[in-house]
Amino acid sequence: MIEKWSDTEGRSLHGLLEEAAGDIVLKLDSKGFIVHASASAADLGFDPAELLLMPHICELAARDHVGAVDEFAARILAGRAVGSSLEFPATLCGDADACRSSGRCAQGDHQRWYRLTLRPLHGEQGSIRGAIGLMRSVQHLRTLESELHARATTDPLTGLANRHAFASRLELFLRRQAEHSRDKPASRGGQAMLAVFAIDRMRAIFMQYGQDTLDEFLWGFAKFLETMVRPGDVLGQLDAERFGVIMPGTDPREARHWAEDVLNTFGALALPSSARMPHVAASAGLAAVEHSVDRTLRQAELGLVIARAAGGMQVGRALDHRRATIRAREPVDLAMSGALGMAANGR
Repeated sequence: MIEKWSDTEGRSLHGLLEEAAGDIVLKLDSKGFIVHASASAADLGFDPAELLLMPHICELAARDHVGAVDEFAARILAGRAVGSSLEFPATLCGDADACRSSGRCAQGDHQRWYRLTLRPLHGEQGSIRGAIGLMRSVQHLRTLESELHARATTDPLTGLANRHAFASRLELFLRRQAEHSRDKPASRGGQAMLAVFAIDRMRAIFMQYGQDTLDEFLWGFAKFLETMVRPGDVLGQLDAERFGVIMPGTDPREARHWAEDVLNTFGALALPSSARMPHVAASAGLAAVEHSVDRTLRQAELGLVIARAAGGMQVGRALDHRRATIRAREPVDLAMSGALGMAANGR
């Protein structure tokens, strides 16, 4: 014969399950106010046994998610969303702003992600008199998603956006540029430039000093570029040696002046500390952001090739033969461009 659980035994088992899972069990009244919370609610920064007035369910959420939690609870209590759940960050501190300023918060990031599942409680006449809910932490899943996203979109050495993420930003600029051209055909406010940088003589540095030293140079150059980019510019790493910078609202002359300033500043800062260390310099290629992602990147990378072929430590830009035709009566200096492009060192 199977014995039935008594109410006392059932409550004890319920408590053990709560403690083992770390879940928070909540009971709401018809207005969404918490009338009961399990002991695990202390993880949210309040002790239900010490409160005279329990909070509304939406007060557990971080500030920018209060409305979503309030709307979710209202739908459950109105019987319009049976069997659904919602994920939101719960505030762990009573005064997160004060904790951030003092730096003494024991909760670390001040919030934790939970999945809230609510079920309506029906009265004798079938009306909804409240809801029973379960809050389960999904912080580990959110952290894992964030780590996976970071690995997929950033370079592991420098922490910059990788080529895929950078190309996505470049595509976004191209779409905005197309929209701007449709709205204001005569305006040049939608134009942008792309600069591609790389350290000169990287192969020689690798052969003489090894991969570890080369990685140090790349990391240092990435941090240097972070200090040189202007507000609104987008910096990323295209591959193992090249870095890209998108410059919105910049014309070719402004882009060249800025790129030359970057190269000159880097050359001055990278002077060798001893005779055994190499003198490190960099070059850059420029291109207008237009047509497509692949074409823009190809033109800027070709400009970089031209700058390196001209001796390095200068800015190169490939001629766009699709946009400009060379007329017979126009004087053209092909000795400088080699029929491909031009390089300038700012002198």
